[in-house]
Amino acid sequence: MTEDRYARFTALRIERPEEGILRIVLDAPNLNAVGADAHEQLADIWPVIDRDQSVRAVVVRGEGKAFSAGGAFDMIEVMVEDPIARARVLREARDIVYNVINCSKPIVSAVHGPAVGAGLAVALLADVSVAGRTAKIVDGHTRLGVAAGDHAAICWPLLCGMAKAKYYLLTCKPITGEEAERIGLVSVCVDDELVQDEAMDVARSLTRGSPSAVSWTKQTLNNWYRSAGPAFDASLAYEFIGFGLPDVAEGVAAHREKRAPQFDGPVP
Repeated sequence: MTEDRYARFTALRIERPEEGILRIVLDAPNLNAVGADAHEQLADIWPVIDRDQSVRAVVVRGEGKAFSAGGAFDMIEVMVEDPIARARVLREARDIVYNVINCSKPIVSAVHGPAVGAGLAVALLADVSVAGRTAKIVDGHTRLGVAAGDHAAICWPLLCGMAKAKYYLLTCKPITGEEAERIGLVSVCVDDELVQDEAMDVARSLTRGSPSAVSWTKQTLNNWYRSAGPAFDASLAYEFIGFGLPDVAEGVAAHREKRAPQFDGPVP
């Protein structure tokens, strides 16, 4: 049974599959696109989990054929038109990253199908990421017409190295789960049909460990992410400045029309 502390997270599905394990399921239209409510709740849920003494491990997964297709385009269009909404979403994007990093409980992501945007931030910042072989990981920021903000600057160079990070973040080329494991972007790759079982197995193993030892190991290692905080903060600033420039309107239109974007915005 879901406790009252999670009752307000109505845009996420909260499950208790086994004792000690809390599961967050992204379940929304358009391949689990993250709308305004889900974006806010993905930022706010981690401090609640942090204080829940009954949780020993967290699993994050997507429902159906995808992990998450990223931010819903109706939310992006509101951000383009409304600077107040833009400032609010910037704060939430920052909180998603820092709250995942600072959550004391180990987090396991189960990545299948497309994984993009805000959903991808949680998938890759998870302490253990399990990806299906044909999972499609894409950081699509530059194709949208904004800088690669969200989580990219804080973790991609550490996970897969600067050369690969620049290649994929600048070009928006998709990465399969198999390739993501090869370059170190995810922890482990398994056959697509085994992703959920493997993620649960990892979570079970974490619940059997010493809570303090597991938590403090996570918190110590995450100081590498914290040391990259200034780069992350700068990337968010550049990204959200971009939402006020002309290129993002072309990026959204190109996505909706399923064509290559033709950017003619200002050159910095």
